[in-house]
Amino acid sequence: MEDEALSRMSLTEVSAAIAKRKVSSQEVVRNNLAQLEKHGSSLNCLARLFSEYVWPAAEKADQELASGNSRGRLHGVPLTHKDMFYRAGQITACGAKICERYFPETTATVLLNLEQEGALDMGRLNMVEFAYGLTGHNEITGDVRNPWNPEYIPGGSSSGPAAAVASFLSYGSLGSDTGGSIRFPASCCGLVGMKPTYGRVSRFGAMPLSFSLDHIGPLTRSVEDCALLTEIISGSDPNDSTSSSRPKGDYLTELETGIRGLKIGVPTTYASGASPFLAPVHPEVMREMEKSLAVFKAAGAEIVPLALPDIFKTCNDLANIIAGAESSSAHANWLKQRAEDYGSQTRERLLTGFLVTAVDYLDALKLRKEILAEFIRDVFSKVDVLHVPVVPIPVPTLAESNIQNNPGFIEYLSLLGHCTRPFDYLGLPAFALPAGLTDNGMPTGFQLTAPPFEESVLFRAGRAYERETKWSFSELIFQ
Repeated sequence: MEDEALSRMSLTEVSAAIAKRKVSSQEVVRNNLAQLEKHGSSLNCLARLFSEYVWPAAEKADQELASGNSRGRLHGVPLTHKDMFYRAGQITACGAKICERYFPETTATVLLNLEQEGALDMGRLNMVEFAYGLTGHNEITGDVRNPWNPEYIPGGSSSGPAAAVASFLSYGSLGSDTGGSIRFPASCCGLVGMKPTYGRVSRFGAMPLSFSLDHIGPLTRSVEDCALLTEIISGSDPNDSTSSSRPKGDYLTELETGIRGLKIGVPTTYASGASPFLAPVHPEVMREMEKSLAVFKAAGAEIVPLALPDIFKTCNDLANIIAGAESSSAHANWLKQRAEDYGSQTRERLLTGFLVTAVDYLDALKLRKEILAEFIRDVFSKVDVLHVPVVPIPVPTLAESNIQNNPGFIEYLSLLGHCTRPFDYLGLPAFALPAGLTDNGMPTGFQLTAPPFEESVLFRAGRAYERETKWSFSELIFQ
């Protein structure tokens, strides 16, 4: 029997209910499977279920609790993830025809970290082909739909995770972010999404796109859920040479301590659009940014107008160079042998990467450290966090953003990632939160960024904002 109230629980709520044996893991799994099977196809968010795997895992979880044993904070909780996280023996298709029968031999570190806390792996969610796109279109598996309005994009490339979490089909989901692919769909679907500091979370066992820019993080319906998942998956990993040796983050201890006196930097100014960074941002998005700043001010934060260093166009350009070169290198053999098996948009973007020169690629890598130091000096010497938009325009429809046959689609994608891509290049933590609705009735959002490894302050600020607003956008739309 389906239980809507059970589906609408947050991740932390359902975990607590299982821990207190108010509901069994098997009941939660049964309900979640029923919801996914009933609604997953209408949103096209479900890639595949691991039913044969999750049922015995749920039974074991219940037996362990009955014996007084708990494996951790997610004991018995089912989760579904973007179709790019490897589990040994289970298909990982990466939203692509080329990998439709790929059975990995290893399991992703982030999945093992979740398992250590008792989480159950229920299946995989659809995504943009090889995670290379922000809209959610996919010529191979079909387009994922936005639960707020199925005529609109859910954002990408973590399109399935965003749609599933926003429609109460998953309690939380892991995604990836190379140019905005966690934050962008979070903003389009009224969710929260964290792109941690580069190196904070291991990428071992996750499909690579651009090894210098790839980040792994969660999409959830609440700040607490996002903080919990980020804390669990963070930490060093000998299997990922880029992972930081810093200890795992502690993001929950100070979550409720408030933000009185916190300095939030704002590009000068949203109202006038004087900042070059904000020039492409639509007035309706600007309007909701201003409203969110009023919430922060009411919570005790100090809003600090800030003249940003004029480096964001440079960061966008350099990120595109790195992503183009590295993704094309990763796909070079397949492009030679199976080019016809790619969707046209993905294939053209990958082929464009072969035009990047070695000199430009190496310069883009070398400049990264220098630009990051300049940014930290010019911004975070004055403020604690920076507040900027995520999606620069109101969420577009699937039809108007269908760029498959549009010769200018590279420029369009560049516009969409204008506000997110620089923080992948800089490797800074960036936390997306819902801001309000634009005139088309669709969500928009903002992101908070902080110095490296300062995720804790972002979660604390996000929680203070969430407390002040007292509601979530996904609950509004689906009631």
